[in-house]
Amino acid sequence: MTKKEEYVIARYEHGGERFEILVKPKEANELKSGKSISLSDVVVSDEIYKDVKKGLKASPSALKKVFGTTDFEEIARQIILKGEIQVTAEQRKEMIENKKKQIIDYISRNAIDPKTHLPIPRTRIEMAMEQARVQIDPNKDVEGQALQIIKEIAKVIPIKVARALIEIKVDPKHSSKVKSQLHNLGEVKKTNWLGDGTLVAELEIPAGMQQEVIDKLNSLTKGEVEVKILQVK
Repeated sequence: MTKKEEYVIARYEHGGERFEILVKPKEANELKSGKSISLSDVVVSDEIYKDVKKGLKASPSALKKVFGTTDFEEIARQIILKGEIQVTAEQRKEMIENKKKQIIDYISRNAIDPKTHLPIPRTRIEMAMEQARVQIDPNKDVEGQALQIIKEIAKVIPIKVARALIEIKVDPKHSSKVKSQLHNLGEVKKTNWLGDGTLVAELEIPAGMQQEVIDKLNSLTKGEVEVKILQVK
């Protein structure tokens, strides 16, 4: 049984009617933001109310009028996606903190210092966000917010979104293994097999992930790989 403090009300108002369902806040917001998640993991019960606190259920005629159906799953999904999710101050604080971590992760992977062409440490990004007094919306998507935040913190630190083009050269001993993993490392721009079985490939990656990709290549090849940064743009 879900504890009372672990669920909240999702509310949707339309055409003079109000509809409410009980949901788990974290899961409901994940579904609302586009994450693939089963509705059964989001809703607490299969009742649709006009007022949860008074225990008043929505009438089938009202459901049919607004949603064109009485199917619970279809209606519950619309209430979550189109409506508002009521959360406590504590729940909202936790959601903002989680979103902040995701945004910092996105920025650290996709942005660099344009002067040095090097990734920016996560702690520096977080400090710049505090200096710029950035506001985070727990209900908005990570990428859209991150791109806006990059513009805001550019007033505080040198930063820009960039892509890096790298060339890798792998000897025949490890070339097949690396070839099978290339699509997991970045966007494959070019591959070429030399006569002795050596693999030469070009990958485009988020500029902030240069070291991460190099570390993965070293792990795959036990350090037997040549990596050259061809361009950062």
